[in-house]
Amino acid sequence: MAVVLHSSNSHPLTVLPPIVSSYNERIRPLLDAVDRLRNLQVMKEGIQLPTIVVVGDQSSGKSSVLESLAGISLPRGQGICTRVPLIMRLQDHSSPEPELYLEFNEKKVKTDESNIAFAINAATDEIAGRQKGISNTPLTLVVKKQGVPDLTMVDLPGITRVAVQGQPENIYEQISCMIMEYIKPEESIILNVLSATVDFATCESIRMSQTVDRTGQRTLAVVTKADVLPDGLLEKVNADDVNIGLGYVCVRNRINDESYEEARSKEAELFDTHPLLSKIDKSIVGIPVLSEKLVQIQAKIVAKCLPNIVNNINQKLKTNVAELNKMPKHFSSIADAMTTFMQIMGSAKESLRKTMLRGEYDEFPDENRMHSSARFVEMLNRFSAELKEKAETCRRARNFLEEEIHVLEEAKGICLPNFLPQSAFLTILQRNVDEIAGQPLTFMISVWDYIEEIVVIILKKHSENYPMLQAGAQRAARNLIAKSKERAISRVMEMVEMEKLSDYTCDPEYITRWNTLMQQEPVFLTALEKAEHQVYLEGIGETYIVHMRQLKNYVGQAFDLKMRMVAYWNIVLRRLVDSMGMFMLFCVKNLVNRDLEVGILTELFEPQGGGIERMLEESPSVAAKREKLERGVKLLKESVDILSNIMDRIAVVSG
Repeated sequence: MAVVLHSSNSHPLTVLPPIVSSYNERIRPLLDAVDRLRNLQVMKEGIQLPTIVVVGDQSSGKSSVLESLAGISLPRGQGICTRVPLIMRLQDHSSPEPELYLEFNEKKVKTDESNIAFAINAATDEIAGRQKGISNTPLTLVVKKQGVPDLTMVDLPGITRVAVQGQPENIYEQISCMIMEYIKPEESIILNVLSATVDFATCESIRMSQTVDRTGQRTLAVVTKADVLPDGLLEKVNADDVNIGLGYVCVRNRINDESYEEARSKEAELFDTHPLLSKIDKSIVGIPVLSEKLVQIQAKIVAKCLPNIVNNINQKLKTNVAELNKMPKHFSSIADAMTTFMQIMGSAKESLRKTMLRGEYDEFPDENRMHSSARFVEMLNRFSAELKEKAETCRRARNFLEEEIHVLEEAKGICLPNFLPQSAFLTILQRNVDEIAGQPLTFMISVWDYIEEIVVIILKKHSENYPMLQAGAQRAARNLIAKSKERAISRVMEMVEMEKLSDYTCDPEYITRWNTLMQQEPVFLTALEKAEHQVYLEGIGETYIVHMRQLKNYVGQAFDLKMRMVAYWNIVLRRLVDSMGMFMLFCVKNLVNRDLEVGILTELFEPQGGGIERMLEESPSVAAKREKLERGVKLLKESVDILSNIMDRIAVVSG
């Protein structure tokens, strides 16, 4: 309804725009959604909300403007009256009885029009202290009253450069930081309150708003105290030297004990009859005009921003959920930890079976190092080649038959001539085994080092969300593998010692090979008789025999001993390689199928070890981060619920 004001002679002066906008019915659900998001403090999650931010230099008349819009009395006094961000939610109310309440520190405090200023001061003292300091913790004032515009605004402390008694020395910097935080987002509309008594260009609030809104496209200026200094005001607002893109609205605030109805009547009369102020276009004067502009601006900014808000909330929720899922999982009990451990070990064992036993590498298709079966074959082939190379190197370092003759001389006894004593053969065998004894040990150490590497990688992969369990499991696995390596080395040393114990094989190839090699004896003896320097012998290769002229005793026996050793030595080397390969597979199978789980379980869950207790602990920093993410996910999900049924309103409002 329009409000018709009358002068004392009962002639109509003007018809004011209604304070209750026709936008209210359509925009209210959107505003309610945004206000509920604000109450959820989604801005702490980096979600910017469309906000009308009220700024102005100290004593510019900010509180008076807000009082006129809300029809209530706000705190007044010397110095800074607004010491916290005051979120004012104005709602048109069908009931003639107003409903007012404050929300702060998770409390809701009801009040009434006569006590609202006192209630705001008390809440401010609770938030910011009883001194004159400020706080960035918001205080929400909800005003449900018949005839007020549907608006949500944030009133910030007035800008002052000089700290008074009770205020911190850096009060200006604190207020500036707070204001910049609120006006910087592109979603914010800046309601800049300017006094007609000052040069607009010198106002600190103008300087701040120009910093973030250089073109002024989201700044609306309210000029107060038009009745105090009307001279030149028309020129100021028309010239617009400070780039106010959304325009100006000139107002007269309530004075002393005027009622709000009286104030509006006198305001209308002022801009209708004053010789200077009446020249200002009626579309930019009066509280009702300001109310209408704010409602329309708010409707547009909400409709414009809400789709982005929805997208941003969904994206932030997705990010928070993903980050929360990556957080270390927290165990609430030993049973919980035990259950999780068994699940991890089950999946880790299956991965180890695939990579180490079955030769499957679909989990690590591009990581050749993790293709264990192939790597085991490579290690075994390399061991075999190195073992033969080591044996050949040692053989080449000795003169042909020289060692054999020397051993036969020392092993001679009262016996039949040309009888080959077993002690001589064992002596040569033991020397040969000693020369290559280091190779099997080196091989087995390298095998276990590789096994440890793979086991740790797979355990780490399957326990990455449980750092305490991960660290304990890796530590236990390394300890277990160290013990297993020691046992394996002992076993290898036994294998090597067994080869020195006796000359035995059931392989018929030995006799066949020895007979073949002995067929070369006439060739060797002929070359020796002819004093040739060298001769080629199968199983030996090209070899020098010059030194044999002085060692003709035991030549036949020495040649026989040599050929027997060549035939048998190949079997020894092959037996060592085969044994190492089989033992390696045996160790891996036992480790994966039995030892690993039992060993880790024993170390982590033994009472004296304290491992399980460590797993139940969580560092304060991790706990704080988890709590923050969980809180963020909860409020973002609530935000999604709030917005799920509101998007269809945007088309209505935009239209």
